[in-house]
Amino acid sequence: MIRYEGKTVIKLTVNGSVHELAVRPSDLLLDVLREQLGLTAAKPGCKNGDCGACTVVIDGWPAKSCLVLAVEAEGHAILTVEGLGGTAAVQRAFVEENAFQCGYCTSGFLMVCHALQTQHPTLPEEYVIEEWLASNVCRCTSYEEIRAAVGRLYPPEDAP
Repeated sequence: MIRYEGKTVIKLTVNGSVHELAVRPSDLLLDVLREQLGLTAAKPGCKNGDCGACTVVIDGWPAKSCLVLAVEAEGHAILTVEGLGGTAAVQRAFVEENAFQCGYCTSGFLMVCHALQTQHPTLPEEYVIEEWLASNVCRCTSYEEIRAAVGRLYPPEDAP
C-alpha cells in the first residue's frame, strides 16, 4: 500500500492529458479538477455521493468525484464534460431534447449517459437505463427530457 503524507505529487490523466499535481492525501478529485485544473463542469452538490452533479467518467465508468480521493485516481483515465469537446452525441441529444433547465445537474447526467452508451453500445433494456439514470438527481425535474435524450443515443433498429 502506498502511504501519502503532507503534499505529494501525483500524475492524473484527465481528458487525455497528463497533469502533475501537488495534492494532500485528503484532497477530493472534484476539488482538484475544479481548483487546480480549472475544469468546472463537475459541480459540488451534496458532497456525499447522493446527487451526482460531480459525476465524471473514470476508465469508462461513471464515478462521483466527490467520493474519490485524487490520489486514488492516479493511473486511471478521467473524462470530464470538457473532454467531450462540445460535439459528443450525448451533448447533441441533450440540446435536441432540451434535457436541462437550470443546468446544474446537466454535466453529471451527460457523463452518466456518455458512459452508458460506452458500456452498452446497443440499446440496453429499459431497466438498465433507469438504473443508470437513478444515480443522479435533477431538482428541476427534467427526467422525461433526459430519458428522451438517452433514446436519441440509440438509433431505431429499422433505420437505414
